[in-house]
Amino acid sequence: MITVTHRRYVPYSHAHYAGNLVDGAYSLGLFGDVATEVCIRLDGDEGLFASYDDVQFKAPVQAGDVLEIVATVTRMGTRSRTIAFESRVVCRGTAGSAAAVLDEPIVAVTATGTVVVPPAA
Repeated sequence: MITVTHRRYVPYSHAHYAGNLVDGAYSLGLFGDVATEVCIRLDGDEGLFASYDDVQFKAPVQAGDVLEIVATVTRMGTRSRTIAFESRVVCRGTAGSAAAVLDEPIVAVTATGTVVVPPAA
């Protein structure tokens, strides 16, 4: 199967809660971005997201984090692809403009999703 990885800095403009916390939808949006690349690589088409299953918010995402978003295809149907997603915090902002690379990534969000692509020509 195929695995695609993206990395993204979380800007402070995306903080929605006290403590510079970012809402869970931020990671879900990134899952959509990495799923698009999966579909392009496999099928030459952006595909469409059909559903999410088993979304789990395991740790907070904060403004100033660097996220690593990983998508791994776990099943390929005729037009559908099942993808396992993981959002990991690999760097975290500290005081002011300081930040640190984490020794061990923090798994923040996991999910399974299904995308569909047009029928083969």
